[in-house]
Amino acid sequence: MRSPRPYSPQSGSGAQSLTERRKAATQLDIARAACELFAAHGPDGTTAEDIAHRAGVALRTFYRYFRNKQEAVAPLLAGGGDAWRALLAEEDPATPLARALERAVTRALSDSKAVEEGLEVTRGLLRAAATDQALRAVWYRVNQESEERLAPIVARLAGPEADEMSVRLVSAAATDAIRVALELWSAGDAPVSGLGSPADLAVRCLRELTGAMPLLR
Repeated sequence: MRSPRPYSPQSGSGAQSLTERRKAATQLDIARAACELFAAHGPDGTTAEDIAHRAGVALRTFYRYFRNKQEAVAPLLAGGGDAWRALLAEEDPATPLARALERAVTRALSDSKAVEEGLEVTRGLLRAAATDQALRAVWYRVNQESEERLAPIVARLAGPEADEMSVRLVSAAATDAIRVALELWSAGDAPVSGLGSPADLAVRCLRELTGAMPLLR
């Protein structure tokens, strides 16, 4: 997730930047609390009051940011998409797009211990989502939003000759490759690295989905 803009006396947006920073921090605290409680008790065994108490905020503060308890996990789920798009944006436009996508996906899903810990949290959430329709809806929405934010990055890397349809298809395929990989991995007991890991599955899914796309040849 990108950090809010630093304070600038000339811009006059210092107060807004500070407010946004505090808001983001509070949302993450609530999201972490929701994930911990869902992992321990499941969505059915967790209330919004429980989450607010664990996060150390008032219930009215919880509802200021989230409509329901399932929505509370969205910031953590979205963080993975933010990270992988940022890694893809670092790629040189001269790099073949297929290679850039695979490299960014691999780094995003296997780059550090923090990533591995985040994947375990995701596994717990996706397992809970299997029996919770509202939690699945949050997962699908986060993926849709990530796909929309991915398209401009793909367009820049693909170059001016790429048409909108091709860019959107690649963005959709790349997003779905990660989504399907995480869902398959979460349903089993494969490790976070190596064969059968999210990174391994995501690259395999990406190749299956994009193998015939002219933009990636």
